[in-house]
Amino acid sequence: MRATIMYSAGDVRVENVPDPTLQQPTDALVRIVRACVCGSDLHPYHDMPATPGGTPMGHEFVGVVEEVGGDVATLKKGDFVIAPFAWSDGTCEFCREGLQTSCRHGGFWAGNGIGGAQAEAIRVPFADGTLVKAPVSEDSELLPSLLTLSDVLGTGYHAAVKGRVNERTSVTVIGDGAVGLMAVLSAKRLGAERIILMGRHKSRTDLGIEFGATDIVAERGDEGIAKVRELTSGDGTHVVLEAVGHMPAYEQAIGVVRPGGVISRVGVPQYEVAPVGFGSLFGPNVTLTGGPAPVRAYIEELMPDVLDGKIQPGKVFDRTVNLDEVPDAYRAMDTREALKVLVRP
Repeated sequence: MRATIMYSAGDVRVENVPDPTLQQPTDALVRIVRACVCGSDLHPYHDMPATPGGTPMGHEFVGVVEEVGGDVATLKKGDFVIAPFAWSDGTCEFCREGLQTSCRHGGFWAGNGIGGAQAEAIRVPFADGTLVKAPVSEDSELLPSLLTLSDVLGTGYHAAVKGRVNERTSVTVIGDGAVGLMAVLSAKRLGAERIILMGRHKSRTDLGIEFGATDIVAERGDEGIAKVRELTSGDGTHVVLEAVGHMPAYEQAIGVVRPGGVISRVGVPQYEVAPVGFGSLFGPNVTLTGGPAPVRAYIEELMPDVLDGKIQPGKVFDRTVNLDEVPDAYRAMDTREALKVLVRP
Protein backbone atom coordinates (compact mmCIF):
# COMPACT_ATOMS: atom_id res chain seq x y z
CA MET A 1 0.00 0.00 0.00
CA ARG A 2 0.97 3.67 -0.19
CA ALA A 3 1.91 5.58 2.96
CA THR A 4 3.53 8.87 3.96
CA ILE A 5 7.02 8.69 5.46
CA MET A 6 9.09 11.57 6.84
CA TYR A 7 12.87 11.11 6.71
CA SER A 8 14.04 14.46 8.05
CA ALA A 9 12.91 18.05 8.31
CA GLY A 10 11.15 18.95 5.06
CA ASP A 11 11.70 15.49 3.54
CA VAL A 12 8.23 13.94 3.17
CA ARG A 13 7.70 11.08 0.72
CA VAL A 14 4.82 8.80 -0.23
CA GLU A 15 6.11 5.27 -0.70
CA ASN A 16 5.04 1.67 -1.05
CA VAL A 17 5.08 -0.13 2.30
CA PRO A 18 3.83 -3.58 3.41
CA ASP A 19 0.09 -3.89 3.91
CA PRO A 20 -0.96 -3.95 7.58
CA THR A 21 -2.11 -7.28 9.00
CA LEU A 22 -3.90 -8.39 12.14
CA GLN A 23 -1.40 -9.12 14.89
CA GLN A 24 -3.60 -9.41 17.97
CA PRO A 25 -7.16 -10.74 18.38
CA THR A 26 -8.20 -7.26 19.56
CA ASP A 27 -7.00 -5.61 16.31
CA ALA A 28 -8.99 -4.30 13.38
CA LEU A 29 -7.82 -3.38 9.89
CA VAL A 30 -9.30 -0.14 8.57
CA ARG A 31 -9.27 1.15 5.00
CA ILE A 32 -8.70 4.87 5.35
CA VAL A 33 -11.30 6.99 3.57
CA ARG A 34 -10.20 10.46 4.74
CA ALA A 35 -7.11 11.69 6.57
CA CYS A 36 -5.41 15.05 6.90
CA VAL A 37 -2.28 16.96 7.81
CA CYS A 38 -2.20 18.40 11.33
CA GLY A 39 -0.54 21.58 12.52
CA SER A 40 1.43 19.42 14.96
CA ASP A 41 2.86 17.51 11.96
CA LEU A 42 4.69 20.72 11.10
CA HIS A 43 6.87 20.48 14.22
CA PRO A 44 8.88 17.50 12.88
CA TYR A 45 8.59 19.01 9.40
CA HIS A 46 10.64 21.92 10.77
CA ASP A 47 13.21 20.16 12.94
CA MET A 48 13.16 16.36 12.62
CA PRO A 49 16.73 15.00 12.48
CA ALA A 50 17.68 12.59 9.71
CA THR A 51 16.06 9.25 10.51
CA PRO A 52 17.19 6.10 8.66
CA GLY A 53 14.10 4.26 7.51
CA GLY A 54 11.92 7.29 8.20
CA THR A 55 8.84 7.72 10.37
CA PRO A 56 5.25 7.11 9.24
CA MET A 57 3.07 10.19 9.47
CA GLY A 58 -0.54 11.04 10.25
CA HIS A 59 -2.81 10.55 13.26
CA GLU A 60 -6.29 11.60 12.12
CA PHE A 61 -8.56 9.39 10.04
CA VAL A 62 -11.98 8.00 9.32
CA GLY A 63 -12.50 4.81 7.39
CA VAL A 64 -14.17 1.47 6.84
CA VAL A 65 -13.45 -1.69 8.81
CA GLU A 66 -12.08 -4.38 6.51
CA GLU A 67 -11.22 -7.14 9.00
CA VAL A 68 -11.43 -7.73 12.75
CA GLY A 69 -9.66 -10.01 15.18
CA GLY A 70 -11.42 -12.81 16.97
CA ASP A 71 -11.86 -10.88 20.22
CA VAL A 72 -13.39 -7.76 18.67
CA ALA A 73 -17.01 -7.60 19.81
CA THR A 74 -18.46 -4.23 18.78
CA LEU A 75 -17.27 -3.89 15.19
CA LYS A 76 -17.66 -5.80 11.96
CA LYS A 77 -16.49 -5.59 8.36
CA GLY A 78 -18.12 -2.66 6.60
CA ASP A 79 -18.59 -0.40 9.64
CA PHE A 80 -17.69 3.23 9.09
CA VAL A 81 -15.52 4.42 11.98
CA ILE A 82 -13.86 7.48 13.48
CA ALA A 83 -10.45 7.05 15.09
CA PRO A 84 -9.15 9.36 17.84
CA PHE A 85 -5.50 10.37 17.54
CA ALA A 86 -4.56 7.98 20.36
CA TRP A 87 -5.52 4.32 20.60
CA SER A 88 -6.66 2.93 23.95
CA ASP A 89 -8.06 -0.24 25.49
CA GLY A 90 -11.19 1.44 26.87
CA THR A 91 -11.05 -0.63 30.06
CA CYS A 92 -8.19 0.63 32.27
CA GLU A 93 -8.91 3.09 35.06
CA PHE A 94 -7.67 6.06 33.03
CA CYS A 95 -9.93 5.18 30.11
CA ARG A 96 -12.87 4.78 32.47
CA GLU A 97 -12.08 8.24 33.84
CA GLY A 98 -12.13 9.70 30.31
CA LEU A 99 -8.36 10.13 30.04
CA GLN A 100 -7.64 7.79 27.15
CA THR A 101 -4.39 9.58 26.25
CA SER A 102 -2.99 8.10 29.48
CA CYS A 103 -4.29 4.57 28.82
CA ARG A 104 -2.06 2.02 30.56
CA HIS A 105 -1.88 -0.11 27.41
CA GLY A 106 -2.48 2.49 24.70
CA GLY A 107 -0.34 4.64 22.47
CA PHE A 108 -0.25 6.95 19.49
CA TRP A 109 -0.35 6.32 15.76
CA ALA A 110 2.94 6.18 13.89
CA GLY A 111 4.83 4.75 16.85
CA ASN A 112 5.67 1.41 18.47
CA GLY A 113 5.19 -0.47 15.21
CA ILE A 114 1.80 1.10 14.45
CA GLY A 115 1.48 2.83 11.09
CA GLY A 116 0.49 6.39 10.34
CA ALA A 117 -2.86 7.63 9.07
CA GLN A 118 -1.63 9.40 5.95
CA ALA A 119 -1.88 6.07 4.19
CA GLU A 120 -4.30 3.72 2.47
CA ALA A 121 -4.91 1.45 5.46
CA ILE A 122 -3.94 0.97 9.09
CA ARG A 123 -3.93 -1.61 11.88
CA VAL A 124 -5.93 -0.45 14.90
CA PRO A 125 -4.98 -1.96 18.27
CA PHE A 126 -7.76 -2.39 20.86
CA ALA A 127 -10.37 -1.71 18.19
CA ASP A 128 -13.32 -1.96 20.60
CA GLY A 129 -11.83 0.68 22.88
CA THR A 130 -10.50 2.95 20.16
CA LEU A 131 -12.92 3.19 17.25
CA VAL A 132 -16.34 4.85 17.22
CA LYS A 133 -18.94 3.84 14.65
CA ALA A 134 -20.68 6.60 12.71
CA PRO A 135 -24.02 6.12 10.91
CA VAL A 136 -22.84 7.40 7.53
CA SER A 137 -21.56 6.00 4.26
CA GLU A 138 -18.11 6.66 2.89
CA ASP A 139 -19.45 9.17 0.36
CA SER A 140 -21.24 11.31 2.97
CA GLU A 141 -20.89 15.09 2.72
CA LEU A 142 -20.29 15.07 6.47
CA LEU A 143 -16.92 13.31 6.26
CA PRO A 144 -14.79 16.47 6.68
CA SER A 145 -16.68 17.45 9.82
CA LEU A 146 -16.61 13.91 11.18
CA LEU A 147 -12.86 13.82 10.57
CA THR A 148 -12.39 16.79 12.92
CA LEU A 149 -13.63 14.54 15.72
CA SER A 150 -10.40 12.58 15.30
CA ASP A 151 -8.38 15.47 16.69
CA VAL A 152 -8.91 19.20 16.15
CA LEU A 153 -12.53 19.55 17.27
CA GLY A 154 -11.96 17.32 20.29
CA THR A 155 -8.75 19.23 21.09
CA GLY A 156 -10.44 22.62 20.91
CA TYR A 157 -13.30 21.27 22.99
CA HIS A 158 -10.87 19.84 25.56
CA ALA A 159 -9.28 23.27 25.92
CA ALA A 160 -12.68 24.82 26.60
CA VAL A 161 -13.78 22.06 29.00
CA LYS A 162 -10.54 22.21 31.01
CA GLY A 163 -10.85 25.99 31.05
CA ARG A 164 -14.33 25.63 32.57
CA VAL A 165 -15.93 27.77 29.88
CA ASN A 166 -19.62 28.54 30.44
CA GLU A 167 -22.14 31.30 29.78
CA ARG A 168 -20.62 33.45 32.55
CA THR A 169 -17.02 33.36 31.29
CA SER A 170 -15.29 35.66 28.85
CA VAL A 171 -12.75 33.87 26.66
CA THR A 172 -9.61 34.70 24.72
CA VAL A 173 -8.43 32.19 22.11
CA ILE A 174 -4.78 32.52 21.07
CA GLY A 175 -4.09 31.15 17.60
CA ASP A 176 -6.12 31.15 14.39
CA GLY A 177 -5.08 27.68 13.22
CA ALA A 178 -7.53 24.79 13.04
CA VAL A 179 -7.36 24.04 16.77
CA GLY A 180 -7.79 27.69 17.71
CA LEU A 181 -10.85 27.95 15.48
CA MET A 182 -12.25 24.77 17.02
CA ALA A 183 -11.64 26.32 20.46
CA VAL A 184 -13.77 29.28 19.37
CA LEU A 185 -16.54 26.97 18.16
CA SER A 186 -16.33 24.97 21.38
CA ALA A 187 -16.44 28.03 23.63
CA LYS A 188 -19.53 29.19 21.76
CA ARG A 189 -21.11 25.74 22.11
CA LEU A 190 -20.52 25.89 25.88
CA GLY A 191 -22.29 29.22 26.13
CA ALA A 192 -19.57 31.88 26.17
CA GLU A 193 -20.93 35.22 24.94
CA ARG A 194 -17.62 37.13 24.71
CA ILE A 195 -14.93 35.36 22.69
CA ILE A 196 -11.82 37.26 21.63
CA LEU A 197 -9.78 35.56 18.90
CA MET A 198 -6.14 36.58 18.62
CA GLY A 199 -5.07 35.97 15.03
CA ARG A 200 -3.90 37.97 12.05
CA HIS A 201 -4.92 35.95 8.98
CA LYS A 202 -8.19 37.43 7.76
CA SER A 203 -9.53 34.34 6.00
CA ARG A 204 -9.08 32.42 9.25
CA THR A 205 -10.41 35.08 11.60
CA ASP A 206 -13.44 35.50 9.32
CA LEU A 207 -14.13 31.82 9.88
CA GLY A 208 -13.58 32.41 13.58
CA ILE A 209 -16.33 35.04 13.52
CA GLU A 210 -18.61 32.54 11.79
CA PHE A 211 -17.82 30.05 14.56
CA GLY A 212 -18.67 32.55 17.31
CA ALA A 213 -15.81 35.00 17.92
CA THR A 214 -17.08 38.42 18.96
CA ASP A 215 -13.79 40.32 18.66
CA ILE A 216 -10.61 39.91 16.62
CA VAL A 217 -7.23 41.10 17.86
CA ALA A 218 -4.58 40.98 15.16
CA GLU A 219 -1.83 42.54 17.26
CA ARG A 220 0.75 40.37 19.01
CA GLY A 221 2.97 40.64 22.07
CA ASP A 222 2.57 43.65 24.35
CA GLU A 223 0.43 45.44 21.77
CA GLY A 224 -1.97 42.50 21.56
CA ILE A 225 -2.13 42.18 25.34
CA ALA A 226 -2.95 45.88 25.64
CA LYS A 227 -5.72 45.52 23.06
CA VAL A 228 -7.38 42.64 24.92
CA ARG A 229 -7.09 44.55 28.19
CA GLU A 230 -8.70 47.55 26.49
CA LEU A 231 -11.60 45.39 25.31
CA THR A 232 -12.13 44.01 28.82
CA SER A 233 -12.00 47.22 30.89
CA GLY A 234 -8.44 46.43 31.87
CA ASP A 235 -9.18 43.07 33.49
CA GLY A 236 -8.48 40.44 30.84
CA THR A 237 -10.72 37.42 30.27
CA HIS A 238 -11.77 34.66 32.66
CA VAL A 239 -10.40 31.95 30.37
CA VAL A 240 -7.54 31.85 27.87
CA LEU A 241 -7.37 28.96 25.41
CA GLU A 242 -3.81 28.73 24.06
CA ALA A 243 -3.69 26.76 20.80
CA VAL A 244 -0.21 27.54 19.49
CA GLY A 245 2.42 25.95 21.73
CA HIS A 246 5.23 28.51 21.40
CA MET A 247 6.55 30.63 24.27
CA PRO A 248 5.29 33.98 22.89
CA ALA A 249 1.75 32.55 22.86
CA TYR A 250 2.11 31.39 26.47
CA GLU A 251 3.43 34.81 27.51
CA GLN A 252 0.51 36.39 25.70
CA ALA A 253 -1.84 34.13 27.64
CA ILE A 254 -0.35 35.30 30.94
CA GLY A 255 -0.80 38.87 29.77
CA VAL A 256 -4.50 38.62 28.96
CA VAL A 257 -5.84 36.31 31.68
CA ARG A 258 -8.02 37.87 34.37
CA PRO A 259 -7.02 37.49 38.05
CA GLY A 260 -8.54 34.25 39.25
CA GLY A 261 -8.77 33.02 35.67
CA VAL A 262 -7.67 29.89 33.83
CA ILE A 263 -5.10 29.34 31.09
CA SER A 264 -5.88 26.13 29.20
CA ARG A 265 -3.12 24.97 26.84
CA VAL A 266 -3.62 22.49 24.03
CA GLY A 267 -0.98 23.75 21.62
CA VAL A 268 1.86 21.20 21.86
CA PRO A 269 4.50 23.07 23.92
CA GLN A 270 7.72 23.72 22.05
CA TYR A 271 9.44 24.67 25.31
CA GLU A 272 10.24 22.92 28.58
CA VAL A 273 10.28 25.77 31.09
CA ALA A 274 7.49 28.33 31.41
CA PRO A 275 6.89 31.18 33.87
CA VAL A 276 4.73 29.99 36.79
CA GLY A 277 6.00 32.20 39.62
CA PHE A 278 4.52 35.03 41.68
CA GLY A 279 4.42 37.60 38.93
CA SER A 280 2.89 35.30 36.31
CA LEU A 281 0.49 32.76 37.85
CA PHE A 282 0.85 32.58 41.62
CA GLY A 283 0.18 36.22 42.52
CA PRO A 284 -3.04 36.64 40.48
CA ASN A 285 -4.36 33.18 41.45
CA VAL A 286 -4.30 31.93 37.87
CA THR A 287 -4.87 28.24 37.12
CA LEU A 288 -2.80 26.52 34.40
CA THR A 289 -4.37 23.44 32.82
CA GLY A 290 -4.70 21.58 29.53
CA GLY A 291 -2.75 18.82 27.83
CA PRO A 292 -3.20 16.20 25.10
CA ALA A 293 -6.92 15.94 24.47
CA PRO A 294 -8.51 12.57 25.21
CA VAL A 295 -10.69 13.02 22.15
CA ARG A 296 -12.11 9.50 22.47
CA ALA A 297 -14.01 10.81 25.50
CA TYR A 298 -15.68 13.53 23.43
CA ILE A 299 -16.52 11.86 20.10
CA GLU A 300 -19.90 10.47 21.12
CA GLU A 301 -20.82 13.74 22.82
CA LEU A 302 -19.97 15.94 19.84
CA MET A 303 -20.96 13.67 16.94
CA PRO A 304 -24.75 14.30 17.19
CA ASP A 305 -24.21 18.03 16.60
CA VAL A 306 -22.16 17.21 13.50
CA LEU A 307 -24.75 14.75 12.19
CA ASP A 308 -27.56 17.25 12.79
CA GLY A 309 -25.67 20.08 11.14
CA LYS A 310 -25.69 22.22 14.30
CA ILE A 311 -21.96 22.71 13.89
CA GLN A 312 -19.85 22.51 10.74
CA PRO A 313 -16.26 22.10 11.91
CA GLY A 314 -15.25 20.65 8.54
CA LYS A 315 -15.03 24.21 7.23
CA VAL A 316 -11.47 24.31 8.55
CA PHE A 317 -10.43 22.20 5.56
CA ASP A 318 -9.64 24.60 2.75
CA ARG A 319 -7.71 22.27 0.44
CA THR A 320 -8.07 18.63 -0.62
CA VAL A 321 -5.28 16.46 -2.05
CA ASN A 322 -4.81 12.83 -2.96
CA LEU A 323 -2.27 10.72 -1.12
CA ASP A 324 0.55 11.25 -3.60
CA GLU A 325 0.17 15.02 -3.11
CA VAL A 326 0.70 14.93 0.67
CA PRO A 327 4.23 16.44 0.45
CA ASP A 328 2.64 19.45 -1.27
CA ALA A 329 0.08 19.61 1.56
CA TYR A 330 2.88 19.98 4.11
CA ARG A 331 4.43 22.79 2.10
CA ALA A 332 1.08 24.56 1.72
CA MET A 333 0.36 24.46 5.43
CA ASP A 334 3.90 25.46 6.34
CA THR A 335 3.71 28.55 4.12
CA ARG A 336 0.18 29.39 5.34
CA GLU A 337 -1.26 28.85 1.88
CA ALA A 338 -3.66 26.36 3.47
CA LEU A 339 -5.28 26.25 6.90
CA LYS A 340 -5.77 22.47 7.04
CA VAL A 341 -5.50 19.97 4.20
CA LEU A 342 -7.85 17.02 3.71
CA VAL A 343 -6.33 13.84 2.23
CA ARG A 344 -8.27 11.39 0.07
CA PRO A 345 -6.20 8.18 -0.14
